Amino acid sequence: MTRADEANHPGPGRAVLIAGPTASGKSALALGLAAACGGTVINTDSMQVYRDLRVLTARPTPEEEARVPHRLYGDADAAVNYSAGMWVADAAAALAEARAAGRLPIFVGGTGLYFKALTRGLSAVPPIAPGIRDDIRARLERDGPEALHRELERRDPVMAERLKPRDRVRIARALEVVEATGRSLADWHRDGLPPLLPPAETVAVFLAPEREALYARINARFEAMLAQGALAEVAALAARGLDPLLPAMKAHGVPALIRHLRGEISREAAITIGQTDTRHYAKRQFTWFRHQLEEFHWVAPDAARGWLEHELSGCSLG
Repeated sequence: MTRADEANHPGPGRAVLIAGPTASGKSALALGLAAACGGTVINTDSMQVYRDLRVLTARPTPEEEARVPHRLYGDADAAVNYSAGMWVADAAAALAEARAAGRLPIFVGGTGLYFKALTRGLSAVPPIAPGIRDDIRARLERDGPEALHRELERRDPVMAERLKPRDRVRIARALEVVEATGRSLADWHRDGLPPLLPPAETVAVFLAPEREALYARINARFEAMLAQGALAEVAALAARGLDPLLPAMKAHGVPALIRHLRGEISREAAITIGQTDTRHYAKRQFTWFRHQLEEFHWVAPDAARGWLEHELSGCSLG
């Protein structure tokens, strides 16, 4: 760290959390803060972990990553079912590395579950053997979610009561856990792991743009992604023939663009679907953070720099 960094650094033991809906300007704010205050940017977005989807997930550019240390971006292959538990383990290592280097940890992203795991802890579900996961997914494709939900009613009635009969992903997950561990997923959620960063050790901000302006930005950004090569990116991903239930295969825009590449829908229809799905996701992000993580301070994006400067006394963003 330089002397200028030392002068601006907000002190040991703290971390900054920057959340917000997609396309709200989180990454730019984190980059500016890291450059000004000697920080390390740590990805807290469940899709930006995948190396296959730099353009479509709006990951920082190579030039931006070169300006300050970035961690957990593009580290996972799309064939990996990268879970919140895996992210917590990787985030713990990134946090320790940043602190050992005397840098300010800056967690930035839009995945509410990751932030909740960071500050509230996470269920301690052990890793699921690939054979169990593959068997359950094969049965899901063959028999359908309702059949597996009926099986879940017999084996784990608590989780079956919580899940809708057509909730494919969550039903498969609940069955995986009871098959692998003999315990309900509800039990694992109750007996969880401690948080990496208790809320008292964080400065947490949620960027809250005006909705209509945000939606217009989402629409424009999706088209810009296509101009920057997102379709070729998705074509390369589709050519791998991966399980469509994998998280990377469900990234916003991926299913619709694959349908377009197969000739099932027009480019315009794929764009509309991708834009709509992303807007709906942004709406859910607002709702999730409002109800799940009240420690986040909501600010308009253009007021965030000033708010952070006030909270991080001695650290000027310029």
